[in-house]
Amino acid sequence: MDIHWKRTLRTTSSERFLAVSGGKEIAAADLHYLSGGQVAGTMTLLEDAAPAGGWKEHNIMDVMRSLDDGYLPDVDIDAGNLTYTVVIAKVLGNFQGTSDVTRS
Repeated sequence: MDIHWKRTLRTTSSERFLAVSGGKEIAAADLHYLSGGQVAGTMTLLEDAAPAGGWKEHNIMDVMRSLDDGYLPDVDIDAGNLTYTVVIAKVLGNFQGTSDVTRS
């Protein structure tokens, strides 16, 4: 799976990334930089972007490692200083204000 990450938000202690593969968004990652060099993240995989056969552990690890390898040189899943909570989600739409809804 060829994955490209786009940083969409950055603060002093957190970042948000979107993963794109095959021209469509497949995942989002929210990372929080903690004390002691630890990073805690939430990886949200998009249900509709699952590879053939659905999201399997090896596909999930590929997505997580691609962000780790490309953007997080000081932490590593295997070293134990980078942890993720993984969620599979369905996009319902984009909501703005109180009445504007754009369905995906």
